[in-house]
Amino acid sequence: MSSRSGSTRDYESSGQSRDHSASPPVPESSDTETEGLIFYHMDLYGSKDRFDIFPEELSGRGDRSLGDTRRESALSSKKVQRPQEVGYDLEKEVAELAKMYGLDEDREKDLEFLGGHLEKLGSRQPPAHTEKAGSQGSIYNTSSSSSVKDPSQSTKQQGLPDEASQGENQSKATADDEAESNVWSRGGLSSGGMSDEWNSQALSEEEEEEEEEAADVFCSTCKIPIRAFDKLFGEHKDHEVAQFPSAVKSEKEEIHKNMCKLEEQIAQMENVASHLEEIFITVEENFGRQEQNFEVHYNDAVQVLAQKYEEQLEALGEEKRQKLEALYEQLVSCGKHLDTCKELTDETQELFLENDKAEFMKAAVTMVDRLEEFLKKEVDLELSTLPDFEERVIDVSEVEQLMNSINAIPAPCAPVINPQAPNAATGTSLRVCWGLFSDDTVECYQLCYKPVSNERHSDEQAEHTLKVKETYCTITDLLPNTQYEFWVSALNASGISPPSERAVYVTAPSPPTIKNKKIRSCENAALVCWESRDINPVDSYTVELSKLTDEENDDIITESIVGIPNCEVLIHLQPTQKYHVCVRAQNLGGSSERSEPVLIHTTGTCFYLNEDTAHPLLAILDDGFTISCDELENPECDLPVYDNSFTRCIAILGSLIPFPGKHYWEVEVEEDTEYRTGVAFENTPRHGHLGANNSSWCMRHIITPSRHKYEFLHSGMTPDIRITIPPRRIGILLDYENCRLSFFNADLAQHLYTFNSHFQHYVHPCFALETPGILRIHTGITTPPWTALP
Repeated sequence: MSSRSGSTRDYESSGQSRDHSASPPVPESSDTETEGLIFYHMDLYGSKDRFDIFPEELSGRGDRSLGDTRRESALSSKKVQRPQEVGYDLEKEVAELAKMYGLDEDREKDLEFLGGHLEKLGSRQPPAHTEKAGSQGSIYNTSSSSSVKDPSQSTKQQGLPDEASQGENQSKATADDEAESNVWSRGGLSSGGMSDEWNSQALSEEEEEEEEEAADVFCSTCKIPIRAFDKLFGEHKDHEVAQFPSAVKSEKEEIHKNMCKLEEQIAQMENVASHLEEIFITVEENFGRQEQNFEVHYNDAVQVLAQKYEEQLEALGEEKRQKLEALYEQLVSCGKHLDTCKELTDETQELFLENDKAEFMKAAVTMVDRLEEFLKKEVDLELSTLPDFEERVIDVSEVEQLMNSINAIPAPCAPVINPQAPNAATGTSLRVCWGLFSDDTVECYQLCYKPVSNERHSDEQAEHTLKVKETYCTITDLLPNTQYEFWVSALNASGISPPSERAVYVTAPSPPTIKNKKIRSCENAALVCWESRDINPVDSYTVELSKLTDEENDDIITESIVGIPNCEVLIHLQPTQKYHVCVRAQNLGGSSERSEPVLIHTTGTCFYLNEDTAHPLLAILDDGFTISCDELENPECDLPVYDNSFTRCIAILGSLIPFPGKHYWEVEVEEDTEYRTGVAFENTPRHGHLGANNSSWCMRHIITPSRHKYEFLHSGMTPDIRITIPPRRIGILLDYENCRLSFFNADLAQHLYTFNSHFQHYVHPCFALETPGILRIHTGITTPPWTALP
């Protein structure tokens, strides 16, 4: 559905596209945007009914003239100003529009958009339109007064009283009519209709004005800016829309989020690029080292081969020499033997030539002996050595070993173990880190540790060994708040490195234990005590407070008090609140786990009974705030007595109240029970009675044959006070600042007595039974308003 601008220009341009002899012009679309005008759904009326919704001067004629057009323009101008007239009901008009278009269900949702848009547009003056000359001019004028060409209408609007002014206006209007007629005639306008040139010009101006209409909302479904009118009657009717500020803010947030993601990706890519650069450098360095290593091993192999060659050549030469010497010796021997044979042969031949037989016989006998002797000698006719040389094989195993060692890596250097990092430990685990500040190749690390002992035979402590791939390791199953000694070695295929220097790590402490029965509190403070579960001392403690603002929703606001050196702390709190209190212990290794939480109320003063001060015959019941005594036959009994216990008076002290200000608690007693209750210093004598010395103040109740007697004792002195109604519930108000200790009958809100005494130290509540009975103590009570004394 198309939208059109809500001005008289739209109305007239749509009319010019039809035959002027037809009915008055009406909008072509039902989705016309309202901008100071009243619009009707044209499909609801027939051709006759259309005349009824316009003024009579617009519907009275079938043929339209130039004067009719001007009157139409004037009336349309008046319609533009209608939202500013008195008595115009904008909401009613919006309701009618919504009903016409079936928007009753969405009326409440869309009323805000349409109403705000109409108010904004209604407050504007209709834009003035200047007539253009020539074929490019426009016959429409949307101004309020200058567009009215009817003299009577102009006179009526401007209120001119005299005829001269009226005539002048008429003349001016006539001149304007003639000029406009010329414009119309030049444009080819006839009584039957408008030429195609003027029609296209009017439509182009209409479309141009629609395009110039500013979008004022953003369609979240289509992701484009639109006009508020399109949300009500256009194609964006069922879409989700948003105001520009919120849409801009949302888009800025989305862009910012995407920019953050993009920055993260850029940072990651930069890290990857940096890592790749480091890898490139490492590859170059490794190549250089491998090349150098290869060259060294190659030179060593060549040197070994040369040495082997020289050795084998020298051995071969020695074998040659030995062969030649052996052959030469054999040759010399053969030569000598041959010479002897030749000599004997010659002599034998000469002997055969001798003619003298006697001489022949002499010589023959000698020659026979010589020949026999010579022939008896063995002559070695075999070669003493063979001419062939034995095949010699060069042993290259050493060379192979050298060649194989080219890719071998040396054993790594000793790693460097890091000191303990803050918060790198828990009560049972430690995170140990180290580094290897060399280029050695490491396959894994061997981590060793053992607990540190101050004993002489600390070396006998069991050592533990772990093998890890990374340069860190988390060791578990350790003892809390204990020191451990660590050292590490690096391993590869060539061997293991020397161990690193030893480093001492310490585990975090165990969670402390809060002493519930030693917690004291008042309306604005609390004293919390705890104890450490470790043998070794800790550095400090941290107290964590969780204020329970809403128990149903468990809304917790946490506060922390750090650096507490001792096992107790005085905490300032807010009145009438509930707190969960936990404690952590800290040392060099880190923080312990939280202790079990303790609930503290700040509705009133809370304290506990100190069992160490109780008389042996006095019993404390399970609730911790009720004391009883069953027998009094032998007050000075032989039961075991603590050093701080009362020995004569069957009494007990409560815990110290170390808070300034006012403190209130109550004591509930039976009417026939004799008792004492009040306050006392820490050093009050344990072998005396409460109120009998200057370190205690108390109210005493005894029963005489005639009445109930009440005494208010301090240093053994009491005023003469008579109480007619025995109190069953006694309220005690301790006011440190005003130096007062007051007693009240809580059931009657009756003041009984007040001690005015300067308390040099903080005091303890005290209680005693003088007859068998029960005494109940109530703490944590808000100070009643009737306890205020004048």
